[in-house]
Amino acid sequence: MSAPLRIAAWSGPRNISTAMMRAWENRPDCAVVDEPFYAHYLAETGADHPARDEVIAAGERDWRRVAAALLGPVPGDRAIWYQKHMTHHLLPQMDRAFVGSLVNVFLIRDPRDVVHSYARSRPGARITPEDLGVPQEAALYEYVVRATGAQPVVIDTAEFLAAPEAHLRAWCAALGIAFSERMLSWPPGPRASDGVWAPHWYDSVWKSTAFEPPQAHEHHDVAPVHQAVVDACLPHYEALRAQRLRP
Repeated sequence: MSAPLRIAAWSGPRNISTAMMRAWENRPDCAVVDEPFYAHYLAETGADHPARDEVIAAGERDWRRVAAALLGPVPGDRAIWYQKHMTHHLLPQMDRAFVGSLVNVFLIRDPRDVVHSYARSRPGARITPEDLGVPQEAALYEYVVRATGAQPVVIDTAEFLAAPEAHLRAWCAALGIAFSERMLSWPPGPRASDGVWAPHWYDSVWKSTAFEPPQAHEHHDVAPVHQAVVDACLPHYEALRAQRLRP
């Protein structure tokens, strides 16, 4: 038997990461895992996120055990394991060596749109560039390039939503696997694979059955209170976008 394909999908929040997880989970040959480092992140940082106590209680707080599990047996002995990650969950003290043993992909979105969506999900919260995970994503991308000697796939989610099938076909081709039409739609509702935080974040995904077309606007207006966050994130986003997949 050939070794399983372990895809680590890295992004910040509000980057269609859950919808992308749905697409991969709808393949019969693919298992998924939803943000396995979240419990460690919350326990270590004390971040006040929705369902914080439930996430910590339900998850594994030892990041080393999580990393080992990600390289261990694939659930259901599937040929593909899609691992959804948030870049800000990789705290500075965590050894990144395990990342080099995964096939990494980076999902990116214009910070102006990310901060608009994130602020609606956490009204009143003080938002930092690190909350959006953009600086961490750029740093992790550079780490992967150094560790593997290869350029990982980068997907700009706005461009992806304008042509999901073309992007998924190109992505599968880059991975050396067959594209499946089942990646383009899925049944609505929650999944057993969803994290316990899903009721607070996944409402729109639970209602969805496919990728939604991009919104007809250039970019959301940025509230003055968030402009410094956007200014700090834009150079990292633009550097990653220059490497994006172009079907």
